[in-house]
Amino acid sequence: MRKNSIKSTRINGEVRRVLAEIIRSEIKDPRIPQMTSVVAVEVAPDLKTCKAWISVLGGEEEAKNALLGLRSAEGYIRSQLARQMNLRNTPEIRFIMDQSIAYGVKMSKMIDEVNEADREAGEGRTAGEDRTNGEDGADRKDRAAGEDGEDGEDWEDR
Repeated sequence: MRKNSIKSTRINGEVRRVLAEIIRSEIKDPRIPQMTSVVAVEVAPDLKTCKAWISVLGGEEEAKNALLGLRSAEGYIRSQLARQMNLRNTPEIRFIMDQSIAYGVKMSKMIDEVNEADREAGEGRTAGEDRTNGEDGADRKDRAAGEDGEDGEDWEDR
C-alpha cells in the first residue's frame, strides 16, 4: 500500500475518527481534558504503527498531562480501536502533541504587530507613494510595460 493511496487516506481518516470518539467518550482519565482533539493520523503502510497528532485547548501543562494520560491509556485505546475497526493488524499508536495551532496563533500575532507598526510609520506618507523609493503606482506600471511605454514592441526593432 502506497503512502498517499486512496486506501491509506481512507484508513487514516477512519482511524482518526475512531480515535477521536474513543478519547472523547470512553477515556475517563482526569489528566485528559474534554477539549482534546485528534488533528491528524498517519498509519504506516504495513498497518503496524500509527502516529496520532493531538491538540489540547489550554496551557502547556495541560498538554503535557494529556499526553501522559493518553500514553498510559494506549493499550485500552488500541483494544477499542481493534473492536471498532476491521483491520488486518491493529496499529501501535504513538501520540504526538501538535503545535501547529499554537504556531499559527503566534504567527498571526506577529503579523498583526508588523501591520500595526506599518500603519503607525505610514501615517506620514501619502496614499499613492511606493514604500521603497517614493514613486507612485502609475510610474511603476509604465516602467513594467517597457522603457518607451510600449508593450514590448521595441524587442523586434533590435
